[in-house]
Amino acid sequence: MSKKFFIRQDGFSLTELMVVLVIIGVLVLLALPRLMPVVNKAKATEAKLGLKQVYMLQKTYKFEFDKYSDNLQEIGFEQEKLITDGGTARYIIEIENADLKNFRATATSRVDFDDDGVFNVWEVTQEGIVKEIVPD
Repeated sequence: MSKKFFIRQDGFSLTELMVVLVIIGVLVLLALPRLMPVVNKAKATEAKLGLKQVYMLQKTYKFEFDKYSDNLQEIGFEQEKLITDGGTARYIIEIENADLKNFRATATSRVDFDDDGVFNVWEVTQEGIVKEIVPD
């Protein structure tokens, strides 16, 4: 009377698991190019939100001082620490020009999203329309 210490259990072989992993990898590689534009669009939202904030701050400043400011700190805008400096912001916001009646602010990417050497740039003016001027 000997007892069996090992009970046979059916399962997946290493080969079957490897085949499943390869299939999943191929599916991810097929889906990735289609998802990149969505990811880049989501990253560009940072630029749009920053420029809308600058627009609102500039309008407030103009109501108080009857001119637009060329200084972000003067209107109360605080630039987030850039990703290149260990922060999380991908865009640097700058006021290109400002006078009594006009201003132009830009958001320039510090990250090349698709590695083509072109950096994304957005702008806002006194009209409040945020638009992309250099696509990436």
